[in-house]
Amino acid sequence: MIKLVACAMMAAATGLAQYTVEPAGAPPAEASAMNQALAQQGIKITGPDGVTVEIWLRASMPAGGKVQDNATLPVPHGALLGVIRTAGRYEDRRGQPIKAGVYTLRYSVYPVDGDHQGVAPQRDFLILGRIADDKDPNATPDFDPLMDLSRKASGTPHPLCLSLWKGGSSDGKISKDGEIDWALNTKLGDTPVAIILFGKSQA
Repeated sequence: MIKLVACAMMAAATGLAQYTVEPAGAPPAEASAMNQALAQQGIKITGPDGVTVEIWLRASMPAGGKVQDNATLPVPHGALLGVIRTAGRYEDRRGQPIKAGVYTLRYSVYPVDGDHQGVAPQRDFLILGRIADDKDPNATPDFDPLMDLSRKASGTPHPLCLSLWKGGSSDGKISKDGEIDWALNTKLGDTPVAIILFGKSQA
């Protein structure tokens, strides 16, 4: 009996950590201005607590960038890398709540200062902005304007952000990364990337 109870508890714990991945179809209507840049098949991830995240990355890597110190992707700052739609209780890398809706994902790197030391092994991040405030797929805003755009979405002094890096298996699956993080392994154009969609930075 004890063994049966222990097995049941382990199965329940395992079930709590499961995420399902399936196709999301075409980009949402709210992102019609971005459609020309996006892959036409997205990825939908449903979490154990009912949260749903759908993501559409660019069909090809933006040109004109270079890899910055301690970063992994040669992307111009502020370049559009995708669109994300959220539903249910969802949080960014800092644990800030993200309201249900559609957001742009733009590239940035965290500043080299004491406030950000140890937040991630690499400096690459995705910055979220409300789709209603961000309609130009070709824009490449500088650091401060991009942060201001995202603060409108967060309603806090800090922008909404997700961690990403070049690498991973690009198999379209979500897998454990470290103790508490779950990363989506996919492609940005032809480049394999990983994006931490669930988990909070401990730094």
